Amino acid sequence: MSASKPLIGISTYLERTRFGLWDVEAAVLYRGYLDCVVEAGGNPVMLPPVGTWNAETIGFLDGLVIAGGADIDPAAYGAEKHERTGEPSRARDDAEFALVEAALKLDLPVLGVCRGMQVLNVALGGTLHQHIEGHNEAPGVFGSTDITVAADSQLHTVLGDRTTVQCHHHQSLDRVADGLRVTAKAPDGTAEAVELEGARFVVGVQSHPEQDIEDLRLFEALVAAARSKAS
Repeated sequence: MSASKPLIGISTYLERTRFGLWDVEAAVLYRGYLDCVVEAGGNPVMLPPVGTWNAETIGFLDGLVIAGGADIDPAAYGAEKHERTGEPSRARDDAEFALVEAALKLDLPVLGVCRGMQVLNVALGGTLHQHIEGHNEAPGVFGSTDITVAADSQLHTVLGDRTTVQCHHHQSLDRVADGLRVTAKAPDGTAEAVELEGARFVVGVQSHPEQDIEDLRLFEALVAAARSKAS
């Protein structure tokens, strides 16, 4: 841990990116994740989908965020590719599955965001609905939905009975992995959050809390759990 600020790793992804004079492939991440971790009291560490990720190589971290992004390869959960499923990035899939496995081995606090919640479910043996309607208003436009939170959950201590979240996804959890429990739902029944039973803090949310710097409750809960782990 860096002084009193826990080190929070955040997964990134490779994209063709333009900056300055350059048009190259780069490891990128929406800045909102970085700002939310900092404002919540942590120090962000960007983790690219290259290299070797295991318990030894991430042992310096105090917590982990699996960021949102593109669809997971359906082959990872034994399914054929749906016509609406995007082209997969196996490098990112493999890196994030490895990060989840390492974090669970180390009992690191984990927050999975949108795709990150789906990664958590698939990594533990669950499956996904490859397309649903009503949770993605338009490309690049975040919608909102009200969610109801289970009273006897970690998430309830953070968010209360219900809250409004920002969403942008067209896939959702189908079969929930053993050990995970759905702890929040949208009005149409879509799983909006899961928690790993018996873990210090392993929470996945289908929404995008990094889009609202004014509501840091989830990031503050992650950083608090990371600080407790580090101490």
